[in-house]
Amino acid sequence: MCSRQCYLQSNLLFGQCRRYMRVVTTDQNHETKPNSSIQNVKPFKDIPEPKGLPYLGTLLQYRKGPFQRFTVDKYQDAHMSRYKEYGPIVKETFAGVTFVRIYDPDDVRTVFLNEDKQPNVSPLLVTTKLYRQQRGLSPGIGNTNGDEWYRLRSAVQKMMVRPKAVTVYLPLVDEVAEDFIARLKKIRNDDGAVEDFRWEAAKWNLESSGMTCFETRLGCLVDPPTSHIMRMIHSNHDIFDVSAKINFSVPFHKVFTTRLWQKLLDAEDYFFGHGQILVDETVAKISDLQKEGKLKDGQFNFLLYLLSKKELSFKDVSIITLSLYGDGLNSTVPTLIFAMYCLAKNPEVQQKAYEEIQEVLKDDEPITGEHITRMPYLKACVKESQRIMPIGLEKKRILKKDLILGGYFVPEGTTVELAPYVHYKSPEYFVEPDRFLPERWLRDGSALNIHPYVLIPFGHGPRMCAGRRFAEQELYVMLSKMVKNFSLEYSSDLDMKFQMLMIPDKPVTFTFKDRQSSQGQCQ
Repeated sequence: MCSRQCYLQSNLLFGQCRRYMRVVTTDQNHETKPNSSIQNVKPFKDIPEPKGLPYLGTLLQYRKGPFQRFTVDKYQDAHMSRYKEYGPIVKETFAGVTFVRIYDPDDVRTVFLNEDKQPNVSPLLVTTKLYRQQRGLSPGIGNTNGDEWYRLRSAVQKMMVRPKAVTVYLPLVDEVAEDFIARLKKIRNDDGAVEDFRWEAAKWNLESSGMTCFETRLGCLVDPPTSHIMRMIHSNHDIFDVSAKINFSVPFHKVFTTRLWQKLLDAEDYFFGHGQILVDETVAKISDLQKEGKLKDGQFNFLLYLLSKKELSFKDVSIITLSLYGDGLNSTVPTLIFAMYCLAKNPEVQQKAYEEIQEVLKDDEPITGEHITRMPYLKACVKESQRIMPIGLEKKRILKKDLILGGYFVPEGTTVELAPYVHYKSPEYFVEPDRFLPERWLRDGSALNIHPYVLIPFGHGPRMCAGRRFAEQELYVMLSKMVKNFSLEYSSDLDMKFQMLMIPDKPVTFTFKDRQSSQGQCQ
């Protein structure tokens, strides 16, 4: 009789044949898909569209009205409601701006495959773009398009986007991860529980990013950390929290300073103002070491690389550095927590990940890029957690050519929201979609039958997240050390809430049981 593992692999391999055939057929014809069946294409005006108010459109429905039971916090439920009511494509207007939201991954594929080398995007935080304009700062990579974006992206491409390039920072990431594990052992209670873990994870991430960007210890892991450190963390939290509220409000902040806009200004000023002090101090330190002939090879690698790029102004260097420094607080941290939660709720998966980690990582051995390469199951656990509990619901593109999406003509210049999130737990796309099955992502053939554009947490193509490699490296290092040292437990249920990205909907408390006591062997 076939084992349970064989049964699962069979399901994963053959249960999605219908989807696979559709994918192959679409791929072979993607060049002509936008113009196929041209006689049946419906006009833009006929795209399904909920009724809204003049100018405001459906904006207030996300704060009151039909979505009042969801609120902005439950934006993911509003997505599902729109999909169920209107199907794979829907048109909406927010404050005079009309956009098209598409849910079908085949249409997502069409958008990506018709991009040129400089895709146009709508920024994740329009508020931050406006803030930087008002303060005379560099807009940064994510807030630019065209030649300006290409100038910034090209300058950091080699250092930030290539997988092997980020391994130079592994010793710094490893050092902080080791200290964080020691801190967890110290601060947990007698039952092994650590309450309000999100803030602990934020301290780890800020300390780790600080080492990568500035090669200095910020003191985030001391007990207790300074009030300044906690204010930096909470300021970053407020930037995303207030931006979400402003995003679904009448844009009075563009006319006068509203209460919400002032709160955002205060948060941005504190985080980026004090972050700029770190940049200035580190650059001054580099200059002093160079003058004294004491700068070591490989020291201050991140900032030195940016400073060496003549095409980057000092404003550009500052914003690129501070983006990497702060972005993980609302992306890497919730991704870590959701992965930990999935592992804690699936002890058999956690045990399998532990066995892989135990085989790869020997005691007191610094982690290397080769070690990470040899942990495919851990990587699959992270990817599966991104399906079960994604931090991003949509990617935005501004079309540079006319396309046919969902059978409708969508003209150049239209903002398109790519939101295949609604299919993450669909049996049409995933075998046993409600189960946490990292095996579906392993390179044994099973992953080949999953639509390649249904789960794209870091985006795709030239506008893929510039910090992806840094985020993944931090995640793999932290999770491998955590699972090696502890058996993770979580007693209640956890859901997500919207804060421009998805974060835990409530304070999280994890229990960290020593592997020595739980496994009966010394680590």
